[in-house]
Amino acid sequence: MKIRSVEITNFRGYASETEVAMDDLTVFVGKNDIGKSSVLEALDIFFNDGKGAVKFDKSDINVENQKGGDQEASIAVVFADLPDEIVIDTTAKTNLKDSYLLNGEDKLEIVKKYKGTGAPKVYIKALHPTNSGCCDLLLKKNADLKKLVKQYKLEEEVDTKSNVSMRAALWSHFSDDLKLQEIEIDISKEDAKAIWSKLSTYMPVYSLFQADRENSDSDSEVQDPLKESVKEVLNDLALKEELDEVAQKVREKLQEVANRTVDKLKEVDPEVASSLDPVIPATESLKWADVFKNVSITGDGDIPINKRGSGTKRLILLSFFRAEAERRLAESETNGVIYAIEEPETAQHTENQKKLIEALQELSKIDGVQVILTTHSPYIVKHLEFENLRLIAKGNNPGDRKISKVLPGQLRYPSLNEVNFIAFNESTEEYHDELYGAIEENEWLGEYKSNKQLVPYKKVWKGSVMPMEIPLTEYIRHQIHHPENKENERYTLEQLHESICMMRDFIKQKRSESDEESAE
Repeated sequence: MKIRSVEITNFRGYASETEVAMDDLTVFVGKNDIGKSSVLEALDIFFNDGKGAVKFDKSDINVENQKGGDQEASIAVVFADLPDEIVIDTTAKTNLKDSYLLNGEDKLEIVKKYKGTGAPKVYIKALHPTNSGCCDLLLKKNADLKKLVKQYKLEEEVDTKSNVSMRAALWSHFSDDLKLQEIEIDISKEDAKAIWSKLSTYMPVYSLFQADRENSDSDSEVQDPLKESVKEVLNDLALKEELDEVAQKVREKLQEVANRTVDKLKEVDPEVASSLDPVIPATESLKWADVFKNVSITGDGDIPINKRGSGTKRLILLSFFRAEAERRLAESETNGVIYAIEEPETAQHTENQKKLIEALQELSKIDGVQVILTTHSPYIVKHLEFENLRLIAKGNNPGDRKISKVLPGQLRYPSLNEVNFIAFNESTEEYHDELYGAIEENEWLGEYKSNKQLVPYKKVWKGSVMPMEIPLTEYIRHQIHHPENKENERYTLEQLHESICMMRDFIKQKRSESDEESAE
């Protein structure tokens, strides 16, 4: 199963209902504190129920909505690539469509609603029968279904031991008048709990690697991922039984030693001996993990991981994170894994960023795998496809967010600088350079500079100052690339913006002319 869309309501900065489409590789971009991490953490809460990286609490509910009395947050996930058949009642097989558990687009839509720190209410939003005679069959127990089967004289058509069989017969009986409507079916109560219990086993594994982890020496995983693995290894039931046997044998031997000691003491001082009672810890209180506390991954010269550079530490931890997610996938009955990684570029040189994004792109192509990222790296964005990008920006109303796909602009490749200009009117030297480079690459520079208003410029050449007049765009470019020339007044932010707009308009015009020629 794969995520096709996510809908967040009343969660942190997402005051109103906000939906985002998801692909095999989805990368969120946007300003700091706009809500990129909130999407990834909402999914962690949804999939891992507080046992992952994040736990839901009251402070996650949108502050303004709380003041208005709205105390419920909602996280909904729509899934595609569904299993052909599932077991939702004991051993009876069916499929989600025949059970009327799919929405109007034939997708599985799970909605979780949160209040405080308690367990969420879980719903399936589905195109479901609302006829009073068959509207709540998923919530009924076997005995209740039998009564309905008997009431409508359907006993001979069904296996009354199978809830699936009885529901199918009842829905078939009302097939001409099901009154299908898209409704939310509460599967966190009554007999429907069993349905969710079964459905949840088909959910993909979700693993979140956060950007704001300290990566300090006190971080247990930074000290060494192997140490964290020891805890999981020792939780294996078969291994626990073997360790219990070892502990019991040691306990028996220690008891023998203690008894012999007390017996000898009785010969000398019976009163003191009678007050002694050997204390040997119970098996469950033994700290087996401490036995392996010195396991580690070291590099050249036996340098431990927590003494390596921050970039190296993060690379090792990312590798550990991926390996653990793959292990969880292999050991579970799930049909997929979702890697969610915040700012993979953190503390990484450009070459490492290149290798990382290439590895993550390849990972996203594997069957059953999705990759979700956040990034502030222009380099990473440049190496993505437009369909991978999602821009998060403020909505029209206070507290609203909008998440949109990034469409091709003046540049023919995804550019974070262009995204920021279009979304936030953010003018940067880097974007100015990219636009100038695009004009130069297409051999349009002479045409662009013609008929442009000129501004005075002092060129320094071999120790001499040469006054001249050049277009504003050239003036700015020279200052960006020749900061050693102090003879000219620094351009203003308004001038930078003006020059960017001129280049954008020119490129747009040239692209339009080219498209018209191609059409002819």
